[in-house]
Amino acid sequence: MIGLDQLSNDLAGWLDSTLVTPGLLAPERFEEAFVAVVTAAAKDPDAPDDAWLAFYRNTLDALAGEPVPGGTNAEMQPVHERAHELVDGDDVLELGCCFGFLSLRLAAAGYRVTATDLTGGTVELLSRMAPQLGAEVDTLVADARAVARPDGSADTVLAVHLIEHLPPAEGDEVVAEMIRLARRRAVVAVPFEDEANATWGHVRRFDLDELAAVGERTGRPYTVSEHHGGWLVIDV
Repeated sequence: MIGLDQLSNDLAGWLDSTLVTPGLLAPERFEEAFVAVVTAAAKDPDAPDDAWLAFYRNTLDALAGEPVPGGTNAEMQPVHERAHELVDGDDVLELGCCFGFLSLRLAAAGYRVTATDLTGGTVELLSRMAPQLGAEVDTLVADARAVARPDGSADTVLAVHLIEHLPPAEGDEVVAEMIRLARRRAVVAVPFEDEANATWGHVRRFDLDELAAVGERTGRPYTVSEHHGGWLVIDV
């Protein structure tokens, strides 16, 4: 049994390396197993918010401090730091936020943040956890290809580790939507992988050339760079 003090996003990497990679757990069962591990640590399995709150607090502490080397938190820490550095302006809209750790970081730093994701349960979880963490984050269930927000809704629009989950045409739709929503800047981050990681739901892989091709198709000025993965920045 994993205790509350052991709950963090490092569980994702542990499940991948110990169960999925050896073939003991199918990639499509990963999310189910992950949720089961977290909720099993709750004092009351029918009311598992104490476990989820521990999961959030432990992850945020790790991301802000010294994460365990080689874990998921250690992989994401420099990505979140770079995303923070690239924010231009006070209003931020994050597409594909998942659990919302980046959005929570930015809210804690004083930005006005809206976090969106297609998965309603994840968005609802974030909306419950944010106040308990002392963070003000607006949440919205939204398809990143068509967000119910007007043009120029935020200074910076982020899609951090999102478009690798989508085939090229749909990824381009997301980037086009980011440009529509951004007043100043659209920031796309992708992992660089030898093979698309099915455990995380990745369906395509990127390198700098492929990322530059995404930028080229927008018809806008852009820059690409590498920092723990690839970055596409479009100033609108």
